[in-house]
Amino acid sequence: MRISLNWLRELVEIKLSPEELAETLTMAGFEVEDIEDRRTWANGVVVGKVLERQPHPNADKLSVCQVDIGTGETLNIVCGAANVKADIYVPVATTGTYLPNIDLKIKPAKLRGVPSQGMICSLKELGLPTDVDGIHIFTQENLPLGSDVRPLLGLDDVILDLTATANRADALSMVGVAREVAALTGGKLSIPEPGEVSIAKKPGNLTLKIADTQACPAYIGTVIEQVKIAPSPEWLQQRLRAAGVRPISNVVDITNYVLLEWGQPLHAFDRDRLKSVASSENLTIGVRFVNNGESLKTLDGQTRTLASQNLLITANEKPVALAGVMGGEETEVHKGTQSLVLEAALFDSVAIRRSSRSVGLRSEASGRYERGVNRAELEIANRRALSLISELANGILVQQEIADTRPDPSTWSRSIALRLDRVNQILGPIDLGEDTGELQEQDVERILTALGCQLTASGEDSSHQPTWSVSVPPYRYRDLEREIDLIEEIARLYGYNRFCDTLPEKSEGGYLPLDEELIRKLRAFLRAEGLTELIHYSLVKPGEDRQIVLSNPLFVEYSALRNDLISGLVDAFQYNLEQGNGALNGFEIGQIFWREEDGFQETEALAGIIGGDRTVGKWSKSGREEPITWFEAKGILESVFRQLALEVEFQPDRRDDRLHPGRTASLWIRGNRLGIFGQLHPQLRREKGLPDSVYVFQLDLDVLLESVGQDEILVPAFQPYSTYPASDRDIAFFAPVKISVSEIQKVITKASKDLLESVELFDEYRGENVPEGQRSLAFRLIYRASDRTLTEAEVEPVHNKVREALVEKFGVNLRS
Repeated sequence: MRISLNWLRELVEIKLSPEELAETLTMAGFEVEDIEDRRTWANGVVVGKVLERQPHPNADKLSVCQVDIGTGETLNIVCGAANVKADIYVPVATTGTYLPNIDLKIKPAKLRGVPSQGMICSLKELGLPTDVDGIHIFTQENLPLGSDVRPLLGLDDVILDLTATANRADALSMVGVAREVAALTGGKLSIPEPGEVSIAKKPGNLTLKIADTQACPAYIGTVIEQVKIAPSPEWLQQRLRAAGVRPISNVVDITNYVLLEWGQPLHAFDRDRLKSVASSENLTIGVRFVNNGESLKTLDGQTRTLASQNLLITANEKPVALAGVMGGEETEVHKGTQSLVLEAALFDSVAIRRSSRSVGLRSEASGRYERGVNRAELEIANRRALSLISELANGILVQQEIADTRPDPSTWSRSIALRLDRVNQILGPIDLGEDTGELQEQDVERILTALGCQLTASGEDSSHQPTWSVSVPPYRYRDLEREIDLIEEIARLYGYNRFCDTLPEKSEGGYLPLDEELIRKLRAFLRAEGLTELIHYSLVKPGEDRQIVLSNPLFVEYSALRNDLISGLVDAFQYNLEQGNGALNGFEIGQIFWREEDGFQETEALAGIIGGDRTVGKWSKSGREEPITWFEAKGILESVFRQLALEVEFQPDRRDDRLHPGRTASLWIRGNRLGIFGQLHPQLRREKGLPDSVYVFQLDLDVLLESVGQDEILVPAFQPYSTYPASDRDIAFFAPVKISVSEIQKVITKASKDLLESVELFDEYRGENVPEGQRSLAFRLIYRASDRTLTEAEVEPVHNKVREALVEKFGVNLRS
């Protein structure tokens, strides 16, 4: 918003220079983007009187003028304007004057052989907009010659281009800015309070019909007769031009003036044109939303097709204006207007925002309604406009109708509890020069009182610091809602630059949560095994058991949440084969979802797929593929578990019908089910066109992370090793096929106590000379002590216990 300092000085006492005021406002959150010092535009331009005008002897379009500027010497000035004549008062730029708007310095010159000692100026040359093609002629009589023209043209002013934040609707008015300046500088306010206006008691034919009181909580319609449309007085035109508004006529200019002064949009309708649209002498002004198929030609000359979210002003149900946005061309005020209906209304900010966006039209009025117009000052702005219309357009007020559904005025303010202790806790210490301190009770009271708040002491808090109940003024009702808002205002007005800049005493490096560290380690271990990390959508096709289906899917193919990761990995494996990329070895960490009787469940899982020949270069194998075996695939998982220091048991499992029933294992950690590992079922492989040996696994990530010895993984501890030699023993026996090697290893480990360092299966045989239903297994046991070399007498008893335990537990037939 463009702020005229001359206008602002009438509303508030200002002792600061324009530059100092701009800095003060900017530091308080109202950025001043530009300072337009109009005093420089006509510095050295004075009032002169044209005494005589003669045609130029050598040019048809030039005139030679004798001009008196009150110095006792008549100037000879050559002028090219067609409207120059004798006995007029004009602005004269004397020799040595610099006109910055046209970048011209006036020097003595000869024009077509005739000397010229200055320049008679047009408004454009002085930086002012004008419709006149020629020099400016003052309308005032008996002006003092040689006097400064700037007060006459409104050029003794400085304009601040101020930007307010979106929450400060009150700052879109001169009164609002004046209140802010008063709070910042302590200047005295002189806000005009328009008195009551007298309305002639005549029978009226105006009624109001507000269909949606939420969208329009208040509407004042005033009928004004015997209006004389004419140009506005110069002072009013100058103020509008300073604000960037083009003067039109006295009535329209008054509505714009009140909009700028109070921030309250107004609109003047031509009453006779309203009657013509309404086709009746009796007018019913209504406010409603658009019905289907309605259109309106707005003041900018465009016919707009309206939508259901557009709020309308109607005359006997016929649209005449877009409420809060722009009036209609059919009912606008014109030169022949003799009577008016002045609208002063409050509209809901959301309704106006939607209406404005739907037609792609923004105006000064809609911008203010969208942010929120002060409901407490509607009548003040209306009285201000009516008194000006009576004064400047000779209007007679004959009828006023009011529709008001605003809540009780007692609710237009709110009380907020404020604690001094909280203020200082949030804002921190203040800079007192060589020392620091805290905001005091009187500082808070002074600042908030300056903002128009009323403070009532409400005792002390638990730390014996004072507290207040703060009553917020109606014009700040929208943005002062909580205690933190008041604290922000205190900081803003006290000055952000007056608070101490402090850094933490000791900075601390950031770190990842423990689970995230472990997951990163896990990813690194899997990548080290040659697996590529994959990422799939969490949305899949529906049709699985216990699946969660979306109620509003974007596509049918993505209408359910996945309940496992394996299906996506199998599809990815198939897709890579079809694209000629070869076998895919990858893993994925992601969320899975499922439905249970007590509701929806979600967890994070780790899954992987391994298949095909993992070697690079087939020349050493005559180009033959060597698919990975079940044990090699299992070894990849075991390698990861070993790096995580996990002891995982593999138990036979046949529950997943996607996996080979004889080559599937469930994984367990200390009695907790970790997941599943197995080879894809031959039928599924044929359907998908996959290689013979493809293995998948899926692990519950929560169980995995809970089981990890976290400190040992993140910071590996040194494990001392024995410097003494080991003693190894082999043991071979026939064992039933149904007994798993893991069960045998557990019995061996338990029986050998602390001397056994490792046990490893190194041979398995089935066939000739092996009893039916059994297999021959051979294990190598390595015994070692950390403090001595073991003797035969120490090892043999332990080894015999192992043999006895195997016979007793499984009934094995020892071969060695």
